Amino acid sequence: EIPLEEVARGAAIDPQLLSALLDGRGAIDADLDLRLGRYFGMSEGFFLRLQNSFDLEEVRRASGDELDRIIPR
Repeated sequence: EIPLEEVARGAAIDPQLLSALLDGRGAIDADLDLRLGRYFGMSEGFFLRLQNSFDLEEVRRASGDELDRIIPR
């Protein structure tokens, strides 16, 4: 486990922003993706893709019945 402060310092991210992200009160944007990707040695877009997948799943859960009623053309 890596301390939040160490990641924040290493990736040049405000610790409060990182804390909010980890608590589910924030979302990954392009800036955070690049910083975290560089820090952890991941590809550009990795964290954005995770965020996008999470967002899609949340909408599926919230709107599943409504989405099921949409008939493809």
